[in-house]
Amino acid sequence: MEEQDYTRRSQRPKKRRLRKGRALFTFLLLCVIVIAGYSIMQYRSGLQLATDTKVAQEDFSGDKINSDIENYLLLGIDTRGEEKSRTDTMMVLSWNKKTNDVKLVSFMRDIYADIPGYQSYKLNTAYYLGGVQLLKDTLTNMFGLPIHHYALVDFKNFESLVDILAPNGVEIDVEKDMSEKIGVTLTKGTHNLNGQELLGYARFRHDAEGDFGRVARQQKVIEALKNEILAPQNVFNLPKFIGAAQGYVTTDYSSTGEIQQVLKMVSKGKISIEKATVPIEGSYDFQNFSHAGSAIVIDEQKNKEFLSKFLGISLE
Repeated sequence: MEEQDYTRRSQRPKKRRLRKGRALFTFLLLCVIVIAGYSIMQYRSGLQLATDTKVAQEDFSGDKINSDIENYLLLGIDTRGEEKSRTDTMMVLSWNKKTNDVKLVSFMRDIYADIPGYQSYKLNTAYYLGGVQLLKDTLTNMFGLPIHHYALVDFKNFESLVDILAPNGVEIDVEKDMSEKIGVTLTKGTHNLNGQELLGYARFRHDAEGDFGRVARQQKVIEALKNEILAPQNVFNLPKFIGAAQGYVTTDYSSTGEIQQVLKMVSKGKISIEKATVPIEGSYDFQNFSHAGSAIVIDEQKNKEFLSKFLGISLE
């Protein structure tokens, strides 16, 4: 009898542990369900915000991917309700999927470019004349640069995306007072900028640096936004941000493809961005043209050699 009592008593702690284990599992399961439900609701909320605001999809034929490196043409435009626009921002983001290295190249909008099918003009005119495909073809013809995908955002939509991702603003060190032709007034110093202010900062060019200064600020903004996306305090803003991006950003990717690519990049760990600008120093001069005004005439071969070395790819 005594032996049986001892056996019963020894089984009770195990039962308690099992009940505690079930309770913990149930709690964790409920947490997962709540988080998943919240994420879906926020994603749909973001998607709804972007209804009917997206720049129209364009026909686009990207280059075939023949290596671990994938290049994305990133474009920013200011439509202002017009039928046609010029590109204010032109960048190529190059992602090495094997090493997770990310490189960003900005192209000056006033580069004097040979636009296929048209007379030579400033690079940002290519989009005005023939959309994303013509701009892609212009860059590929000039530098032999393969471009596999594109993403395009209107500036008004950019402002909205920033405010969704970082409701408290994006921290930026504003290097000087800025106000001329950017729609906002910024003062020197470190500030948390909302979407409109951040866009104004990225577009300012009325100083001695001109477009070169603006390109540097655009790259600085991209770096800051990357940090905001990866910041732990913004994790609950991401579902709504991703949903809104589906509507605000135009790309040749499907919605699922966009998300998968971003997740692949983020899942591989810390992302650092190495940045460059074309034309490189010592490879250009300014010339005036009767049909194009002041433009940047570049040494294409010198810049092509730089791009090949910087991106780690052979350019034909």
